[in-house]
Amino acid sequence: MSCPDRVPVDETNDAVEPHGRWGSTLPEGVEIEIYRRSAETVVGRTIMSVEAPDPWFLKHGATAATLTDAATHQQVDEVRRIGKLLILDLANGVRLGLRFGMTGRLIVDGTASIDSLEYSSSRNEPAWDRFALRFDNGGDLRIRDPRRLGGVELDPDEDALGADVFTITPTQLRRRVTIGDVALKARLLDQSRIAGVGNLIADETLWRAGLDPGRRAGSLDDDEVNRLARTLRSVVSVFLRDGGSHTGLLQPVRIRGGSCPKDGRELQRRQIGGRTTFSCPQHQS
Repeated sequence: MSCPDRVPVDETNDAVEPHGRWGSTLPEGVEIEIYRRSAETVVGRTIMSVEAPDPWFLKHGATAATLTDAATHQQVDEVRRIGKLLILDLANGVRLGLRFGMTGRLIVDGTASIDSLEYSSSRNEPAWDRFALRFDNGGDLRIRDPRRLGGVELDPDEDALGADVFTITPTQLRRRVTIGDVALKARLLDQSRIAGVGNLIADETLWRAGLDPGRRAGSLDDDEVNRLARTLRSVVSVFLRDGGSHTGLLQPVRIRGGSCPKDGRELQRRQIGGRTTFSCPQHQS
């Protein structure tokens, strides 16, 4: 299938270091990678106490008591990320899974790596701290989540998540995403197929790749699959470099009546995969 001209993008996949603290929309895979890099400072530290004051925030059977028993006096050996899931590997083999929902921010030693989230409150209330680890050097790691949409669990099921958005290959994309009759964007948002794609990453990627989000996922040819994989990895790298998933070229015009930054055509606004979707009817096909 032929494809119209599209916006050129940086298709390199080199690691990019973020360069500061920013506001953002909501935590997608890019934001959780920013959190992971911030949390790397706790590797090697020993957990002296666990604060879990909100039972609602504890998922899949975890309780304040089980978290305390599992984590107290344990060293953090590694901090990892799969999609939107942040994982702390402890010396005793326990894995702490941290999820951030729409409004959760990670605060390490009193500093938030992301200053604010669009769908959260502008206030910064310690009463919204849902979970914290205190370390032997006096520092701490905490989740501040006004709407309580995130959560903490023990030994999360990593196998339930698909290939990570930062590393997915064309082969993985073809096997996991570009199959069947489901809309392409809905497939991209399915965390069991590709982990870490949120609404803004999906729309920006499809816009840059010249692909209609409502297309049947299985209709892409090999060239389109390869282009989608390249563009997706490029987009998350650029978003990470620039400070978050709100920094895309499409983001400022994601409004009713907004115009495509490439060709000036009024953007189409639809609901796809349960999410508000913006696309250009001229160059996305």
